[in-house]
Amino acid sequence: MSRNEVDIHDDELRVIGQKRTPHSSEDIRHKKLWWWIAAALLICGIIAAVFLFSGKKEDMSESEAVVFEPMIEPDDNPVAEEVLAPLGDYSDTTLTKAYTEHLRDTINDIPLDIYIPHNAVPELALGVPDIHDKSIILTTQAADIRADNGKIVGAFVLKGKPLSWGLSKKGYCGIIDGKLTVGVADNSPIFEEATEKGGYFFRQYPLVNNGVLVENEPKGKSIRKALCDRNGEIMVVMSQTPESFHDFAQALVDMKIDDAIYLVGSTSFGYFRDKYDHLAIIYNKFRYGYQYENFIVWRVE
Repeated sequence: MSRNEVDIHDDELRVIGQKRTPHSSEDIRHKKLWWWIAAALLICGIIAAVFLFSGKKEDMSESEAVVFEPMIEPDDNPVAEEVLAPLGDYSDTTLTKAYTEHLRDTINDIPLDIYIPHNAVPELALGVPDIHDKSIILTTQAADIRADNGKIVGAFVLKGKPLSWGLSKKGYCGIIDGKLTVGVADNSPIFEEATEKGGYFFRQYPLVNNGVLVENEPKGKSIRKALCDRNGEIMVVMSQTPESFHDFAQALVDMKIDDAIYLVGSTSFGYFRDKYDHLAIIYNKFRYGYQYENFIVWRVE
């Protein structure tokens, strides 16, 4: 007579634990452990992705705190340390000589300094230009720099090499074969052209687009500076007093500026040379040590 395998006499022993069913408690514990490990790895991956995405998003933001834009008091106005020209006429050599024309005007009760480079070629440069380099007739800071990591805000091309990417601001300046173009666009073909032809490109806040004022988000007042195109003539215009973006841009519109983008203003460093090779410092409160501190420079051809 056969016995059921589950039957056992009192004087018999059965060895337990060598054979497990698929639903044993030990298997369940192992499965739970693997589920916890998989869940932990998934959470870590999500956290890493969030940090990566947020880092890229910051590069595209328009609200970065920049190094050279502190709000300043009205009595801290920049005044060019300009040497007076000697008596006499300007002579005919000024027709071909590279120099910067410095004008002053007041538009809508806003006093302005206007710098117009003549017979010089624009380019971008990293690092503070040497004031003893007489081939430079005008220079001022160009693209913003992030306060947290010192990197350039927005797309930037230096001699055909992209150093920064991103559409942080819609205004742009492109320099191709010595020709400077100021404009406003989400995507400009000049960026690609600059990389292909060894040119220059950077992004900034747009101020005037085809003669129309462009509003910007940043509030408050500061010394404002702009790179402008008026009837094909390129100039740098700077307020002598702290102004809002709106009021400064309106003054440019009333000057009949066609297109304008912002330049680093406030206490940013710059200088120019007049017809007599006299050096004038636009503003001398600048800071050294930033790897990507950049300038727009006009040099003798």
